Amino acid sequence: MRRLRRLLLVLAGLGIVVCVLAAHYYYKGFYHRNHPSHPNGSSSRPGLAEIARLSAKAAELRNPMGGLPTKYNSQVAFLVDMRLPSGKNRFFVYDLAADSVRTAGLVAHGSGGHAFSLTPSFSNVNGSNCSALGKYRVGGPYAGRFGRAYFLHGLDSTNDQALNRHIVLHSYSCVPEGETDPYPICNSQGCPMVSPAFLQRLQPLIDGSKKPIMLWIFY
Repeated sequence: MRRLRRLLLVLAGLGIVVCVLAAHYYYKGFYHRNHPSHPNGSSSRPGLAEIARLSAKAAELRNPMGGLPTKYNSQVAFLVDMRLPSGKNRFFVYDLAADSVRTAGLVAHGSGGHAFSLTPSFSNVNGSNCSALGKYRVGGPYAGRFGRAYFLHGLDSTNDQALNRHIVLHSYSCVPEGETDPYPICNSQGCPMVSPAFLQRLQPLIDGSKKPIMLWIFY
C-alpha cells in the first residue's frame, strides 16, 4: 500500500510538472497574443553575426552597380533574415542611409508540406506553402481575409510566382508582438506574416513612401 501511495504521489508530481510546462509553452509560444512581453516588438538587439549579414545586404542594395534601382526607395528597405529562429525578431526595417536598424519584428515562415515546420524550407512552386527567397517589390494595399495586406511582386527567379501563389505581406493574430525565443511562433502558408501591431508600424512607411520599398528575404 505504501509503495502504491508513493507511486501515485510521483505520478501526480510528474503530472503537475507537465501541466506547468505545457502552460508555459502555451503562454510563451504559438498563442502568446494578449500579453506581449515586449509591446514595441524589439526586445533584443541583433547579434554581431546578424548585424554583419544585414549590413552586407544593405551594402549590396546601396551599390550603384546592380544594387537598388533608382525607382525604389533608397532610404529604407525591409530585410528578412530567415536564418534566425522564428521566435526572434528577423524582419528588419533597415535605414540604408544611416546603415542601421530602425525597428524589427517577428515574421512567420511557410509550413511547407507539413502541419508545422520549425525551420523554413524554400520553394517558388504554387501550393508548396513554402517561403520563397529573393527580392520583392512591396506593392499596393488591399483588404484581404486577414485585413489590410500588401501585394508582393517577386523580382527573382526564386520568387517570381509570388502573385500567382498569393504571397503577400499581411498580419495575423497568432504572431506575437514580442520575441518568444526559444519557443517558435506559428507558420504561414508561405507569406511573410507579421503581428498586427508590427504591420501598423510598417503601414505609414509603405503608404507614405513616394517610391516602392524593397523587401528582401534571404538565408
